[in-house]
Amino acid sequence: MARKRGQAVICHEPVSRRSWSPGRWPGAAGATLLAALVFAGCAATIRPPAPAATQPAAAGLTRLTEALSRRDQEIESMRTSAVMEYRGGGRDLKAREEIAMRRPASLRVEALAPFGVALVVAARDGHLQIFEPSKNTLMNGTATAATLDRFARIPMAPRDAVRLLMGIAPPLSNSSPPVSVTTVDGMLVATYREANGNERDLGFEGGELVLVRERLAGGELNYEVRYHDYHDIGGVMFPYEVEADFPLAKSHVKFNYSRPIINGNLPDSLFVLTPGPGAKRIDIGMAQGGRSVCDG
Repeated sequence: MARKRGQAVICHEPVSRRSWSPGRWPGAAGATLLAALVFAGCAATIRPPAPAATQPAAAGLTRLTEALSRRDQEIESMRTSAVMEYRGGGRDLKAREEIAMRRPASLRVEALAPFGVALVVAARDGHLQIFEPSKNTLMNGTATAATLDRFARIPMAPRDAVRLLMGIAPPLSNSSPPVSVTTVDGMLVATYREANGNERDLGFEGGELVLVRERLAGGELNYEVRYHDYHDIGGVMFPYEVEADFPLAKSHVKFNYSRPIINGNLPDSLFVLTPGPGAKRIDIGMAQGGRSVCDG
C-alpha cells in the first residue's frame, strides 16, 4: 500500500498488482532534455595532489558508504513531475517535464509544451526512440552516449543517467579504498581511482550524498552532479533537486522534482513508444540533422 510522507509517495505493492500506462501522466507529454543532465565531457582542469586521509574522516566514511550500498538496493524506480532548467549553447531554457526511470537503464522524458506534447524520448534495453507529435514522426536507433547527446543533449549512456538522476552513486570498477578522504567547507570528500585512471569524488553532508564528480585520467573534469533538498520518502531519503555541469558540452542542467514516487510499478510498455497509424518512421542513422529536445 502506498504511504504518503510530505508530498511524496513510496510504493511497496508488487508489480503485478499495479498498472500505470503512459496515458495516466498528469498533463501532456513530450520529452526533453532529461537528460541534458547527466552527461558530458570535459573542460581541462588539472587536479592538485590529493591530501592524505585523516583517521576520523576515514572512519566516518565507512558508515556513509555502507548507507550508499543500502540505498543502491532500496531504489529501483522513480516517477515524477519536474521543472527543468537548462543553460548551454547560448540558450537558457525552462520547461515542465514528466520523468520516469527504472533501473538498470530504462528512462522516459516527456517535455510539456503549453498546448500539448513537444517531444518524447524513451530508452530501454539499448534502444532509443524519439517521437515528435507535431510531425507524427518516430525515430528509432541505439541508445548510446552519442545518440543521446545528438538528440537529447545527453552525452551519457542511459544506465549512468538513470543512476545519477536517482541520486545513486555510479559503481566503482574496483573495490580499492579511496586514495584520499578530506573535509572541504564542511563536506566530507572521498576520492577513488578507477582501473582506467579516472578519478571519482563522492561528497557527503549531513549524512547524505551531495556530490558526484568525475575526472578523466588526464585530469579533465568529465561531469559534476550535486544533490540538494533531501526529503524522507517512506524511510528513504531522496533529493528533490539535482543539478549537473558538463564542461565539454558547456552546459548546465537543474531538475526540481515534485511529488516523486519511488519504487512504483513502471511497466515495460512505458518505455516503448507506439504512435498511431500513419506515423512516419525514420532510422536515427538516416536522419539528417534531426530535432533535439532542446528545440522543443
